[in-house]
Amino acid sequence: MYIQTRETNIHLSEQGKGEPTLVFLHYWGGSSRTWSGVVGTLSNQYRTIALDHRGWGNSGAPEHDYGMNDLANDAQDAIKALGLQRYVLVGHSMGGKVAQLLASRRPQGLEGLILVAPSPPSPMVLPDEERAMMAEAYNARESIEWVVDNVLTASPLSLQHREQVIEDSLRAAPQAKAAWPQQGMLEDITSAVGAINVPVRVIAGEKDQVDRVETLRQELMPRIAGARLSILAGVGHLSPLEAPTALADEIRDCLETWMASAEA
Repeated sequence: MYIQTRETNIHLSEQGKGEPTLVFLHYWGGSSRTWSGVVGTLSNQYRTIALDHRGWGNSGAPEHDYGMNDLANDAQDAIKALGLQRYVLVGHSMGGKVAQLLASRRPQGLEGLILVAPSPPSPMVLPDEERAMMAEAYNARESIEWVVDNVLTASPLSLQHREQVIEDSLRAAPQAKAAWPQQGMLEDITSAVGAINVPVRVIAGEKDQVDRVETLRQELMPRIAGARLSILAGVGHLSPLEAPTALADEIRDCLETWMASAEA
């Protein structure tokens, strides 16, 4: 399915029934396919919508405008076009920063925010040389394989999932690949996230080398009132692919806790 936003066409995959609808936003390097294992577990209870960010997966790839506001606008436009009345945002890594920004706008119908190994709202400062290397990391199969094996995961992915990561990273538009290290990760949205007024759960991988537990405790948790942290033991950054069942269980537990609190 495709949704026309204010600037491009956004592709999304839809499964299941039941409220609230879960809206999934993927990481830098992935696509809506990244969530397949998680969605497969949850779609028997909830309606699920997984988006491809602009320039990734099957979405359109405009030449410009890949900042956090642009990605948040795409998601917000898609949610509005679908007419979602009750929904929860689930964002991973870069998608987690997008979800924070969108939630800070207090959109109608948003009932909760689940951040999976999220990039924090503060800028991620790297040496220029490292940032340049990062911007080129997804341009060749060999470099992607190295990143997957040495940075993104704590345990080996299945051959199918490993190949999927490589395909998604290679397929993305060059401007989308470059935008995150050169722009998105440098954006400071710390003043915005203080406006988030829905329940927030942060799910981190114990062995995440990208958005480390210590970083999230310092840079994210104090900035969002009432946010709670859960840690997946032995898991790295790619929890949607490394441990989809465990992640789905955490998401389900979170939703059930929120619904029970709302009914009390």
